[in-house]
Amino acid sequence: MSTPADYFEGMYAGRSDPWHLQERWYEQRKYALTVGSLPRPRFRRAFEPACSVGQLTRLLAQRCDEVVAADRVESAVATARRRTADLSHVAVTRLTVPQEWPEGTFDLIVLSELLYYFDGRQLDELLSRATASLDAGGTLVTVHWNHPVQEHLYTGTQLAQRLAREPGLVLDVDHTEEDFVLQTFSRVLPGEGPPLSPAGFEGLL
Repeated sequence: MSTPADYFEGMYAGRSDPWHLQERWYEQRKYALTVGSLPRPRFRRAFEPACSVGQLTRLLAQRCDEVVAADRVESAVATARRRTADLSHVAVTRLTVPQEWPEGTFDLIVLSELLYYFDGRQLDELLSRATASLDAGGTLVTVHWNHPVQEHLYTGTQLAQRLAREPGLVLDVDHTEEDFVLQTFSRVLPGEGPPLSPAGFEGLL
């Protein structure tokens, strides 16, 4: 079964940042690597579900014309809204994925510390919706803790194995450490080749 909603509500009860995302150097480094893995300098529209308190959201906002961030916990949404109130191109909303999904398409979707909470059926649905809402050539980023946790149904390595089977996605970046696995994928339509690499995009090839 997917991790129940009351687990997340309990994590935020009386705590605005239960995972200490704003203060831990581990998180700051991981977010820097996440943003550094993006293959383009600018993106049109990004979706970040499970945005928590908006720490990564602010970094994504520096690279995107529009950011749609979401979380299922209302207190987390309220915190993320406060932390991004000065960014008019960022919208933070309460959504429970994969049942709920924003309208429109994106050229960037970031799934950070999220996928291991879903059972096989819901994971399949989430990845299908993410892929379908990506523009052709768009980027999907996944980054996940790689140690066993009671509430996690998978490790980062196990999720990488599942993502390798998702139709329409081509692996671009595969960064594995002891603590987490970071990957980026491009959406490639049938009959089309993968988008240009960063060097190719810059005309270096």
